[in-house]
Amino acid sequence: MRDRILDCVEHMLIAGGADAIRLDAVAAKAGVSKGGLLHHFRSKQALLEGVLDRQVERFQAELPPPGSQPGAFTRAWLDATIPDTDVPAQAHSDQVAVALLAALSGGPEVLASFRRQYEAWQDRLADDGLDPSTAYLVRLAVDGWWLARLLNLAPPRDDLHRQVRARLTAMLEDGTNLQDGTNHP
Repeated sequence: MRDRILDCVEHMLIAGGADAIRLDAVAAKAGVSKGGLLHHFRSKQALLEGVLDRQVERFQAELPPPGSQPGAFTRAWLDATIPDTDVPAQAHSDQVAVALLAALSGGPEVLASFRRQYEAWQDRLADDGLDPSTAYLVRLAVDGWWLARLLNLAPPRDDLHRQVRARLTAMLEDGTNLQDGTNHP
């Protein structure tokens, strides 16, 4: 039941933003009583925290463990966040958008939790065996890509989407080469 409730909250976040998340509306969409909902999630904040925790868990599962080959974490970060092909904005598969909406809408405690997780990810990126500035630039590009997508601020689409992703992939390759000394600027 917990996953069914969180699935509904994710759909509602994508479709209507945080204002759409009302306990009675979530219970109705999930097909559970309000009491059943409250058994698992005591508040709107708890619902959003549950969504964020689940998204972070899913994202973590796509990332390689510490000690992987140089650049593996940053490559996985890119692969897990910017798909090879453009997908329509507001698609339910837009899991990063769901996580961002939950983090931004869940209140200061939920946002603080996401910030702590992000710091840990940034530490992993910085220690990924790449030129640190390359890893940071890739992260910032990914963050900007998602912000533009989430707010519909002219995100890259179609061929431009593929070109941007290819450029980021090339930056990763260059960063690996700079770190191991095989490429000299």
